[in-house]
Amino acid sequence: MPSFSAYDMAIVGASNAGLSAALVLGRARRRVLVLDGGPSRNAPAFHSHSFFTRDGAPPQGLLRIGREQLQPYNVEVVAAEARRVKTTAEGFALTLSKGEVVTAPALLLATGVTDVLPGISGLKELWGRGVYHCPYCHGWETRHSRVAVYGRGEAGYHLAVLLQQWSPTLQLCTDGPAGLTPGQLAHLNSLGVAIREARVKAFDGTAKCLRAIIFSDGSRLPVDAVFMRPAQRQRTDLATQLGCALTSDGVYVQVDETGLTSVPNVYAVGDMTGPLQQVIHAAASGARAAAALNNELILRSCVSAA
Repeated sequence: MPSFSAYDMAIVGASNAGLSAALVLGRARRRVLVLDGGPSRNAPAFHSHSFFTRDGAPPQGLLRIGREQLQPYNVEVVAAEARRVKTTAEGFALTLSKGEVVTAPALLLATGVTDVLPGISGLKELWGRGVYHCPYCHGWETRHSRVAVYGRGEAGYHLAVLLQQWSPTLQLCTDGPAGLTPGQLAHLNSLGVAIREARVKAFDGTAKCLRAIIFSDGSRLPVDAVFMRPAQRQRTDLATQLGCALTSDGVYVQVDETGLTSVPNVYAVGDMTGPLQQVIHAAASGARAAAALNNELILRSCVSAA
């Protein structure tokens, strides 16, 4: 563990949003600490998509390039998890997993979210490798495949309608009563979406290949891909420790257009701020917040000098 000293700001999270912010701040001649708390949310996926000039790149390959491009700048990336945070007269104090304390006048959170997956056998092993969250990330690759949507009610209906753009023939598996309105049922029927209400017992496949959905009645639905929208929660409670306001659903951290939270000098970026979750959006939010933070610090120093 390095010997920590003063930093202009600390970034908690070393995935796409955090590293993007670090690049902008490093190039602004800031001394930056980036705390890497562990694998990124998209680590299980084989490829990242819709990232301009890097479509199809492995997620870990993107992060490797991102770290390499930080080397010319005064940015320090440390493998350490921030466990606690509090405000101080000088800014913020972060307590790390081994008890070290890091201080900085500004804080940028890029800690992401955790997908709360249903307790279905095989789902965890196939998440990101046959069972997916985002059609914009994986829809093109499944356009000629056997595709199913897992979900019920409003969420299941909207995801099935959305997937029609990529997979004209698909089934909606609701794992129990569908919870659809007559209008939604009629619309799905007009689109040719079959609905199966049988309880789902398991997802069958290997760590690299989904083969079928197995239902509690013993029947099987051969599939190559399943799309679903699981519930999510914040990966860490650092934002709530600081008193940052959450969105109305209580899931995401509320930010303005620059990424500033309800707590002064605390910015939040990436997946933790909303359901629009793609690699390129995360990177863009990190860059935008970093520029806003740097500008704020410059203007503050001008006021102090005056």
